[in-house]
Amino acid sequence: MTSKERVTVVEVGPRDGLQNEKGFVPTEAKVAFVEALAEAGLPVVETTAFVSPRAIPQLADSAEVFARVAKRPGTRYPVLVPNERGMARALAAGAREVALFTAATDTFNLRNTNATVEESFARFAPVVALARKEGVRVRGYVSTVFGCPYEGKVDPAKAVSVALRLFEAGCEEVSLGDTIGVAVPSQVTEVVGRLLSSGADAARLALHMHDTRGTALANVVEGLRAGIRVLDSSAGGLGGCPYAPGAAGNLSTEDLLYLLHGMGYETGVDLAKVAEATRVLAESIGRTPVSRVFTALRAASERR
Repeated sequence: MTSKERVTVVEVGPRDGLQNEKGFVPTEAKVAFVEALAEAGLPVVETTAFVSPRAIPQLADSAEVFARVAKRPGTRYPVLVPNERGMARALAAGAREVALFTAATDTFNLRNTNATVEESFARFAPVVALARKEGVRVRGYVSTVFGCPYEGKVDPAKAVSVALRLFEAGCEEVSLGDTIGVAVPSQVTEVVGRLLSSGADAARLALHMHDTRGTALANVVEGLRAGIRVLDSSAGGLGGCPYAPGAAGNLSTEDLLYLLHGMGYETGVDLAKVAEATRVLAESIGRTPVSRVFTALRAASERR
């Protein structure tokens, strides 16, 4: 599967990676993290989320973070918004790309957003309408595509239906999330295959893997086989979900880059610079990143 094709790595560490951190990460550290990741060549850095501070206190400084980040030409800085109010805040802050989120199961969505899947689509309508009016790009996330912490294994047809509805609602790209890290490659094949056979464009699909059971990279390889060329990851493997007990962090950006570069894919990202961004952030959060490649790079540098 060696290829010179380009893969877009969507960095979600500043948002999805930090939202589960118990101690508040200083605003200046968040800003520096975003800027360092962009400097490493990551083309998309999901910067923050305009959600209720009561729901996710870690992101209470979203407007300040977004305003303070020095935007690099050619880098995209999307933000997550849950509803019309969040969209208004994002626009006021100057965001030009937003992400909406729902789930493949009602129970998870109720815990996460206090809305059923159907109700979440009703919330999306005014957000998408405003995005179109303002010329803002919209991405959609589907959580619990392969498994739910409350409902167990998810029917692929159900996940596919939600993803297709996000396209119909106006999302330009849809990211398929293994929120609790239970997926195996055959499930990726099935879900992506069903989407493609239903008319979805592989270029508009992304995978968002968590590595709870160590299968994230295997799932990525299967996604690449199926034609997926947009992959989400989090520097250092930071992350988790406050509404998914036991879920480990996102797929590490360092681990993903090592795989992609080794297979011959082009990303335009400097792995060493991503690892340095992770190292500096680790000092702020006071714990060691779980990324295997980060650990290997650090050990190699200490031997020199």
